[in-house]
Amino acid sequence: MQVSDILRLKGNTLFKVSPTSLVMEAVNIMADHDIGSLVVLDQGALVGMLTFREIIQNLAKHQGVLDQVQVGAIMEKMPLVCEPQTELDEVRKMMLERHARYLPVLDGQILMGVISFYDVAKSVVEAQGFENTMLKAYIRDWPSEAK
Repeated sequence: MQVSDILRLKGNTLFKVSPTSLVMEAVNIMADHDIGSLVVLDQGALVGMLTFREIIQNLAKHQGVLDQVQVGAIMEKMPLVCEPQTELDEVRKMMLERHARYLPVLDGQILMGVISFYDVAKSVVEAQGFENTMLKAYIRDWPSEAK
């Protein structure tokens, strides 16, 4: 299974902010849509990723005050990315090694979407469920031995 398979099932809804957006605006977008990350675009190009991790770290650093902090000041500037053709096993390895919960998917310079650790886990569970169903059907239909 590839990342493109996840994107095809998930859809291509993308939530984004600019580096000059206020963090509080980003928090409101994330809360309104029940999401844990936003891609940060500048003139259509991916320049970073903002997740609840960066927001919480900033809140802790500034005793819970966001004031006029801009997204560009706290975002992950070099987010881990993958391509639509990346195999799911490779994505799992990448996400675990870097402790990344969200991965922008780039096809060249074009942002195709974002996959989450949840999306990857869900795909693995569904694939295993399908495989189990097929194996059970195969065993149930096992031809009897001729005597």
